[in-house]
Amino acid sequence: MRQSLQLKIGQQLTMTPQLQQAIRLLQLSSLDLHQEIQQALYSNPLLELAEEYERDKQDSEEPASQEPADAQDRWNKDDGPIPEELPVDARWDDIYPNPTTNLSSPGTEHRDFESFHTVTDSLIDHLLWQLNLTPMSAVDNLIATAIIDAINPDGFLSCSIEEIHSGLTELDVELDEVMAVLHRVQQFDPPGVGAAGPRDCLLIQLGQFAGDTPYRSEAMVLVEHHLPLVAERDYNQLRRKTGYDNDTLAAAIQLIQTLNPKPGEHIGGDEVEYVVPDVRVQKHNDVWQVSLNNDIAPKVCINQQYADLVRRADKSDDNTFLRNQLQEARWFLRSLESRNETLLRVSSCIVEMQRAFLERGPEAMKPMVLADVAERLGLHESTISRVTTQKYIATPQGVFELKYFFSSHVSTNTGGEFSSTAIRAMLKKMIDAENPKKPLSDNKLADLFDEQGIQVARRTVAKYREAMGIPTSSERKRFKQSAC
Repeated sequence: MRQSLQLKIGQQLTMTPQLQQAIRLLQLSSLDLHQEIQQALYSNPLLELAEEYERDKQDSEEPASQEPADAQDRWNKDDGPIPEELPVDARWDDIYPNPTTNLSSPGTEHRDFESFHTVTDSLIDHLLWQLNLTPMSAVDNLIATAIIDAINPDGFLSCSIEEIHSGLTELDVELDEVMAVLHRVQQFDPPGVGAAGPRDCLLIQLGQFAGDTPYRSEAMVLVEHHLPLVAERDYNQLRRKTGYDNDTLAAAIQLIQTLNPKPGEHIGGDEVEYVVPDVRVQKHNDVWQVSLNNDIAPKVCINQQYADLVRRADKSDDNTFLRNQLQEARWFLRSLESRNETLLRVSSCIVEMQRAFLERGPEAMKPMVLADVAERLGLHESTISRVTTQKYIATPQGVFELKYFFSSHVSTNTGGEFSSTAIRAMLKKMIDAENPKKPLSDNKLADLFDEQGIQVARRTVAKYREAMGIPTSSERKRFKQSAC
């Protein structure tokens, strides 16, 4: 065996606090974004509301020398340029806890009411939605469903994997197969879900980082072997046991602090949030036009009075503070722009792929999964998931969460595909039109689909019917008879 040295040149993305901020803003809901902007205004004197800037400019005897956007460019030489495009599609976007909800599929009637309808969703619903979009065998799907059912509201398994396996005797599967499916579920959002406990949860999240992420290996050592000392902040013991210097230890702990020890706590719950559309789509001259709802969050800009003070070239503490705050303000504004650009790109792609839905409603929905949009835009599937979760779009058919447009497919006899959302809409239409004295059974409904060339099993019909809250044929018959 011959040994040799090789020199490799490559590019590596550094996880800076500014990039972390850009990624975090990307996945915030409109309500959370509003709160984030308010917090930024409170903590950074270099930021102000845009309307305050306009008012001050009108009242001032000496007009400001430049517009807010130009003020950002003025300091590029001193503080380093803000990149035109932030790499918010980095793999470590999985490190942030993501409050999520799911909007059930509203019908086309009572649209004005539904635009302000309130929604909440559970962690289980969020996981099942992702499972529905994940390619798996029928057996693995049943195993994954059992695993998800065993996950508590904090995101941890409520029983051991051996207990889950023992409850799957009818499937005749080995423990290794259950473990393999568990590992797939643990890749779902939120990061760290499906862990056996806090230590396992943190290790899963660290494992989702790129292998060359700075201080990832040191953080994994701390979590796996010294988590109690980390919790107690016993830095002397940690340095003695690991041999890490102060800077390495501080950086590794800082990385751990970005993780979420209870990944499920921000999802669902009893709080009710009002649905405010982030995006609007309207048809003008036979062309669907997508636009952002700019009223969902305050408009912010650079405070010119403070920014002008930074032109002093001295080394005083107050000038250094203002210079740092100015750079942070510029990064914050660029992060907001990046969030809006990505949201608009993803929304426009969805509208382009689902034009038939906009024209004719749910029955015309096309099958579409996260990978379809990710491939078109050159983004990671996880990024598409973050952008479409808890972001809403106002359409002529009603207000929907963006992830509503993603659905699995059902095959047709001619080799084509139907969206499961379209199947649900067709199923509801069939039941609404049935003879009240002779309600359609699940078998009959499956036959009706087959007559249209759509392969839908009876158990699939039953699953969709139950998901829409529609009783069985016998229950519908009794209900209609009693109503008469």
